[in-house]
Amino acid sequence: MSLVGKSINGGLRLRVGKSVINSASHGAIKLPSPLFCASFHNTSRLSNAQPVNIDPTKSSVVDTRPHMKHNYGRSQFADFNLKGRAFIVTGGAQGLGLSLAEALCEAGGRVYCLDRQEKPHEDYAEALARVVPEWGGSLQYRQADVVDTKALDDIISGIADENQGLHGLVAAAGIQQITPSTEYTAEDVEKMLAVNYTGVFMSATSVARQMIKYKSRGSICMIASMSGLIANHGLLSPVYNSSKAALIQLARNLAMEWSPITKAGTGGIRVNCISPGHIMTPMVRKNFEEVPGLKEEWESLNMFGRLADTTEFKGAALFLMSNASSFMTGSNMIIDGGHTAW
Repeated sequence: MSLVGKSINGGLRLRVGKSVINSASHGAIKLPSPLFCASFHNTSRLSNAQPVNIDPTKSSVVDTRPHMKHNYGRSQFADFNLKGRAFIVTGGAQGLGLSLAEALCEAGGRVYCLDRQEKPHEDYAEALARVVPEWGGSLQYRQADVVDTKALDDIISGIADENQGLHGLVAAAGIQQITPSTEYTAEDVEKMLAVNYTGVFMSATSVARQMIKYKSRGSICMIASMSGLIANHGLLSPVYNSSKAALIQLARNLAMEWSPITKAGTGGIRVNCISPGHIMTPMVRKNFEEVPGLKEEWESLNMFGRLADTTEFKGAALFLMSNASSFMTGSNMIIDGGHTAW
């Protein structure tokens, strides 16, 4: 079918096959059925390529709203109340992971800090001393290396059994190596990806299995980085940077797979990322010791002219682990002091 032009009486002239139809003499033109074009567009292969469960409204979905039993509107800031819920924080012995664990504990959550150290950093003892039992939260430590997936899974399943479910994971375990790309070895790459990508992936899947088992739903937060979004000037760590970019994409895919709620009651698992800017952590202090002048350079690259403190991310973690973010999944929160906004 094609437009031929206008007729002398103002109507449109359309060609369909070998015939020309004048709209002025025929009235409203009835267009051919979509089946008319079927022979020109073979869609059989396209139907086979569609992803499974991409449209949650076409799956066996029930009410996707959060359970109202979680004290909505019954107390001040009820949406942020984590009392009675269990959470796991990997990389929780010190630094950013420990600060985020404290945030969940302060909101009443039962928090389990996992790290590869036999004993947590001295900062953990200080955090433990700050726990206020009257608020309902608790802080516990378990030695676990995210690279040892069998041991990690055993510990996570044990925590879930102890609490009859899990309600959240903050995957903050990570390592960094500042090295020019031409000097990286295959072993360097494997070591970093084993922690920063595979370790996070395995932590998330282990927790998700327990959420599915106990139908506890919940939230998973992966600590990515602004370095996963930009070529971070002054940070020669190509494997670290690309591993964080991978986490941002991983969160989108896991959210697509785990967020829909089925008639069986499984699903409802939200998956998001936090992408911090430069933070003063033990890992970063080590970088400054190895590279003179790096601290001053990094401080000059954001709009505040300083590095972040780990406590400045507590609110974001609490938001993502709580009912306050019940409609948020597959997203990435950038908290970088304006670094990526230049």
